[in-house]
Amino acid sequence: MPSIAIIGGGVVGRCCAFHLQNRGFDVTVLDDDPALAAPSWNNAGHIATEQPAPLASIAAIRSAPGRLFRVGGALDFDFSAPGIYRWIWRYLRAATPRRFAKGKAALGALVANADKAWAALAEELGEPALVQNAGHWVLWESSKSATKGLQHWQQADIGTAAFAPLSQEALEVLEKKITEPLQGGIAFTGTGQVARHQALAKALKAAFIARGGQWLSQSAAPLVIKEGRATLPGGADFDKILVCAGAASARVLASIHPGVPLMAERGYHIEADCDDSLWPAGLPPVVFEDRSLIVTRFGDRLRACSFVELSSLDAKPDPRKWQQLLRHAAELGLPFAHNLSQWHGARPTLPDYLPAMGQSDKASNLFYAFGHQHLGLTLAPATATLLGQLLSGEKMAQPLAPFSLARFGC
Repeated sequence: MPSIAIIGGGVVGRCCAFHLQNRGFDVTVLDDDPALAAPSWNNAGHIATEQPAPLASIAAIRSAPGRLFRVGGALDFDFSAPGIYRWIWRYLRAATPRRFAKGKAALGALVANADKAWAALAEELGEPALVQNAGHWVLWESSKSATKGLQHWQQADIGTAAFAPLSQEALEVLEKKITEPLQGGIAFTGTGQVARHQALAKALKAAFIARGGQWLSQSAAPLVIKEGRATLPGGADFDKILVCAGAASARVLASIHPGVPLMAERGYHIEADCDDSLWPAGLPPVVFEDRSLIVTRFGDRLRACSFVELSSLDAKPDPRKWQQLLRHAAELGLPFAHNLSQWHGARPTLPDYLPAMGQSDKASNLFYAFGHQHLGLTLAPATATLLGQLLSGEKMAQPLAPFSLARFGC
């Protein structure tokens, strides 16, 4: 039975651990996040099958000025972050029509399998209720933004998802819960939601340990290379190593693959106690598109998420982001008053907005799966399936060449 160490216990790492264990690998997970503070467990819970296109695009560049934080938007840059100018240059190059089309073909094929992969995983865990398929809603607060937003979605490639005008009944439910008048909305189908992040994390870990997996509380230290093989500091020996360390992955790989252009794309959320009188439990994730804000109910808590803050992994949080979230909540009349908590964390984002997945060309036993940016939750089970095929030497359901680190020359 081949042994494998998985560095990182986020949703990608846990899904890979569970899947590889089912394939007969002797799996050890190295995880330094017992509090579940990573973005894997603090996002909006949205399984975004409607997003098959990379965010490195001409359209995103054109819309960027109006989305900047300094004009009230959700996009921000920390220009003191190491490597940010080179990252932006690479982003601009990745957004050219030819490269965008190639990226879209690769990412779209991956996203197309996301909903089926999630359903299969939840069923295998014996927890089908962990994944809900109620879609999500997108709302607009002005007639101008409603017209523009609807036109955008009508022209967009939304993969396997679909949408229709939001029903009058749904609008009436929302209008009873918010104070800002709504001018339109659409309801997506074919998208999903993780019902409870912590329950998912615990279910994956518990099933993994119950089947003999080893779970070690250990930080993601940089790997070293000896005689063409990657090894863990301290000498622990494994047949294979899989790096799923999220935004810390570049540091883990630094001595073997120096210069991985991984940026910490930070998000923020606020969360408060909630019951059905404040926000009905049956509502799907709700996007207030004018504000780049998504609101999701998780059990007895309500969460509002936003921001694309390109920064460094170790940078301190920007309190202005939470202030803006609270201002949006107050203007909408959202119930964020009871037992309020705040969070920030770093999504792992590469310049072309494609993940890094594959086998190292520098160390024969080294594999990697990170850089999923906003789609880490969406793509975790599908990623696990592909890495399982790769590590088992099987025919790949999808070629991984577009996701190789070789595309960055590192």
